[in-house]
Amino acid sequence: MRRDIGEEREGEAVMKCEEIRERVLDVAAGRSEPTKEESTHLAGCAACAQQLKSIRSTMSLLDEWQTPEPSPYFDVRLQARLREEMAKPQAGWLHWFRRPVLAAALTVIMGVGIGLFFTRGNGPVPPGPPVAEVGSAVSDLQTLEKNDDMYANFELLDDLDLQQDVVDNSQNADN
Repeated sequence: MRRDIGEEREGEAVMKCEEIRERVLDVAAGRSEPTKEESTHLAGCAACAQQLKSIRSTMSLLDEWQTPEPSPYFDVRLQARLREEMAKPQAGWLHWFRRPVLAAALTVIMGVGIGLFFTRGNGPVPPGPPVAEVGSAVSDLQTLEKNDDMYANFELLDDLDLQQDVVDNSQNADN
């Protein structure tokens, strides 16, 4: 039965399995010796003792393992293969990208394009006067105020006989 760290057995605190698992690799590798509490826990906990034994056996197997030696001509063949690959003509649409001048030009063009995209027409819109409904009295007055100079030059229309005919027709309609 596992006990919590706060419980005491014969006057000493009992260690949790999670606490020893943090240090089990150091103990198994021989980098540090188990403390008295860890030794007591390993003696009483079969799961932790089995884990330590398993890690030690794995480490001993890894220590015995010998790496295979590469063939004596490995470096020569690798260098020849690299030269062959470098000598092949580049195929595909990205082969020009390896040329630094073209890559730099493309980068500049893309940067300018993206900059224009984000700065063009997306600036803050200055608040203008409130827009009145079309056809309302306020809208008509605003239109007259904007076009005051143009309407001031319409004195020539007053001299036309056509204007007089309109006035006469409106008076006849009233009668």
